[in-house]
Amino acid sequence: MNPLRFMLIAGEPSGDLLAAELAQALRDRLRSKGQPAPEFFGAGGPRMAESGVALELDLTRYAIIGFADVLRNLWRLRQILRDMIALARERRPDVIVCVDYGGFNRRFAAALRAHPLPGWNPRLVQYVSPQVWASRPSRARTLARDLDLLVSILPMERAWYAARYPNFNVQFVGHPIIDRHPGALERQPPATEPPPHLLLLPGSRPAEIARHWPVMVAAARLVQSAVPAHWTAVFVDEPLRQAALAADPGTDLPLETRVGGLSEALSRSTLAIASTGTVTLECALWQVPTLALYKASWSTYQIARRIIKVRHLALPNLLAAEPVMPEFLQDAAEPERIARAATRLLQDPQERARVRSRLRDLIQLLGSPGAAHRAADAILALTLPGHPTGPPPS
Repeated sequence: MNPLRFMLIAGEPSGDLLAAELAQALRDRLRSKGQPAPEFFGAGGPRMAESGVALELDLTRYAIIGFADVLRNLWRLRQILRDMIALARERRPDVIVCVDYGGFNRRFAAALRAHPLPGWNPRLVQYVSPQVWASRPSRARTLARDLDLLVSILPMERAWYAARYPNFNVQFVGHPIIDRHPGALERQPPATEPPPHLLLLPGSRPAEIARHWPVMVAAARLVQSAVPAHWTAVFVDEPLRQAALAADPGTDLPLETRVGGLSEALSRSTLAIASTGTVTLECALWQVPTLALYKASWSTYQIARRIIKVRHLALPNLLAAEPVMPEFLQDAAEPERIARAATRLLQDPQERARVRSRLRDLIQLLGSPGAAHRAADAILALTLPGHPTGPPPS
């Protein structure tokens, strides 16, 4: 019995983690069925390498954000795309899993489908839907045309696709952050809060640090003058932490900066100021009232404001269809505005309790623990006859 061979492609740190979790879940499921250990190769980052994926390229080094970054890296990305297509055609895996990184992976899947090889028909899977429901919904047509399976981690996506492409195989498996924060669902805020503890989460890319960190530290100084507090900033790696401290060390604040330890920091936070993105869901999971901000380059913002079809950027706000987390975007991301909102929340315990209750309700929509294993089940159902698709996520 030959082992199943998987090619994984992830181009950002968040996708790198998702792919590593998925690889382990696929191993677990195949071991439980008495199947040979699968083989993994592809492009990704350090988490995938640690999980046993043979990397041909550290694609996370080329994580980009915004139109300007795309233009600067266009030639390199085109070459990487050609290399990944050549690698797939040479190695001929049974399953190709494209993890997040929607722009690149959509083109990769389309190119493979447009030029098939005789005798090779891999299953093509996208793990995490591109946010075509937020902008450029016409791109969903190519996803439905090229993919055998779309694995969704947001609850509203399956119905969105079903209304437009009813024959498209879309499976909602729940959100992996539930498994990454095992103590969050039991968190109970203290009856009497100690001096407030505020958390700064500026983002996971250098461009986000450059644009968000100065705004956050300036807002923290204004809040500190009104409501003395403890401050913690969490970064995803040491280079980003050093870049932030070089821009503004915040030595006049009672500020701790750290790499990792997000769960522990959230568990004791009264309020967070965070970049929009997945981290806002982690704040919601820990029931931490959060102010969300985002600043992009001028060119990226001008393009985005013309194509984005949704009213909110923070994921909890999209789930709730209302601003549970106040958003400060582009020109509105000013230290004075953020500080005023933070101070009001810190001085209003009843409003913080109301927000925590709303966040607790929203998190129930993300499903129960086990998302990576449900994703593995959905993928294996394409390749192993009789393999169950797994239980529903909640």
